[in-house]
Amino acid sequence: MSSAANPPDLFDQWASATYFEQKTPPVLDIQAQTAMDSDAHKLQNPSGDTAAPTTTPTSLRRAVQELLRQGLLERALKKPLFQQIATDTERVNTLLEPLDLQVKVDDVRGLAFVAVAAGYQPDDSEEDDWTHPLVRRQRLTLEQSLLLAILRREFLQREQEHGLGVPVQLALDGLLPQLEIYLGHTGSDMQERKRLLNLLDNLHDHGVVSKVDAQDNFTIRPMIVHLANPDNLQALLQRLRELGTHSQTAAEQPE
Repeated sequence: MSSAANPPDLFDQWASATYFEQKTPPVLDIQAQTAMDSDAHKLQNPSGDTAAPTTTPTSLRRAVQELLRQGLLERALKKPLFQQIATDTERVNTLLEPLDLQVKVDDVRGLAFVAVAAGYQPDDSEEDDWTHPLVRRQRLTLEQSLLLAILRREFLQREQEHGLGVPVQLALDGLLPQLEIYLGHTGSDMQERKRLLNLLDNLHDHGVVSKVDAQDNFTIRPMIVHLANPDNLQALLQRLRELGTHSQTAAEQPE
């Protein structure tokens, strides 16, 4: 008579269970994790679109970078970059909005430049009256301000005569007498010329004039129209006239 097999004791059951757990790959756990990842992806992208996120086009990216680097773009000097800014002005302003900046486009003169946004609110904790962290204030001397006013007047007069957008060129010899009216003559033509060249070189750094060429000519750049307030420039010229009259009167009085 055959005897019935003895049932496995409790230790055998534990050993079998341990072996199974060690040798069997966790298929169910992998499948469950895959399902969870799929559900999470659907929640993040319900449309099922697997395309890459929208980014700024390379051409526009380069144009904005150059605009921020120089502060302005001229169509006559960098036409493709200027055209990119002029075409996508709204998008550029969206990109600049977190910086409290905006781009202004003078399409007639072919100029785009960065300005502080109209709604910018400075930090009340700042002591200085100029608090924008990304825009540097550049002060002009009295002589630089005078030359700026004269050049701006010349630029607008030439525009009235020849039309908007036409390059405005001046010669040093034609500008020297105008400067002497307000600053007087030093007694040396060489010193007068050197003074004017230094002033023009300083204004070149502000983007309002080109370098003086070999023929002693230079171009007034369109940024000069937007650089200063006309009322302030007129007040400056009036003040210089008053100083000149006062100096002349004092010189004519007998000692």
